[in-house]
Amino acid sequence: TMPSIFSYQSAEVDWCEGNFERSTVIAEYYNTVNGTTLFSFLLLTPLNFLVLEGAALLTQVSFAFLAGVFSMYFHMTLSYVGQLLDELSILWTLAVAYSFWYPRVYFPRCIKSRKHFFWLSGVTTVISTLMSFIKPAFNAYALNCIAFHLLYLTWRELKKCNDKRVHRMAAVMVMWWVLAISSWISDRWLCGLWQAINFPYFHSFWHVLIAMSLLYCCPLVIYFDVNYEMPSFKPKLGYWPSDSWPVVVPYIALEEPHKQC
Repeated sequence: TMPSIFSYQSAEVDWCEGNFERSTVIAEYYNTVNGTTLFSFLLLTPLNFLVLEGAALLTQVSFAFLAGVFSMYFHMTLSYVGQLLDELSILWTLAVAYSFWYPRVYFPRCIKSRKHFFWLSGVTTVISTLMSFIKPAFNAYALNCIAFHLLYLTWRELKKCNDKRVHRMAAVMVMWWVLAISSWISDRWLCGLWQAINFPYFHSFWHVLIAMSLLYCCPLVIYFDVNYEMPSFKPKLGYWPSDSWPVVVPYIALEEPHKQC
């Protein structure tokens, strides 16, 4: 009999962590708990987005919030519906980010305005969503590959910028991303090894590490967006509460007059 798509462990993917070892309700305890990391960073990222349009802020945070909820639900149940909700919420969060903050200078030649780019992003996302139902287990690999395009865009922007603080922040972002993707791949491909030494928790590390990478990615996106969309201001990177603290929250401050980076 075909298992219910809402049933526990009906998903195509089962991560390395043992199931129901610490709870009779939560399938992957540490993956579920560390999925809440996204909520913690959601409380901080709006500080960066306040310099942008309110609609963009509300939409982006709403989708990211849903991604955190669905990630927790998926790892708690390992259900087929949970898997799709987890992956598709990430896809739509990325689509919203691209729609609002993809630099106009990189638009395809056939796209003449941000409104047209919204439509292109929307149609592409709907098609990708429908294709995701064909082989859901492949979705996670495809979503991770989008990071390479983001890294390429960051490299393009850094070539135009001489601000050492921006380059340093980009380097920190990449460092956290490399650690995150290494943890994700290790959990996926070397599960037998980690289970043999009783340490199958690298996917839970991925949740924390990718959140750290996003914490540095958001100010970078805003920095470049301000340069393009708010030319009368000069964006400046800062760290709260202080540059000297070992744990900080990066943010963007706006100064006048604008000086070319």
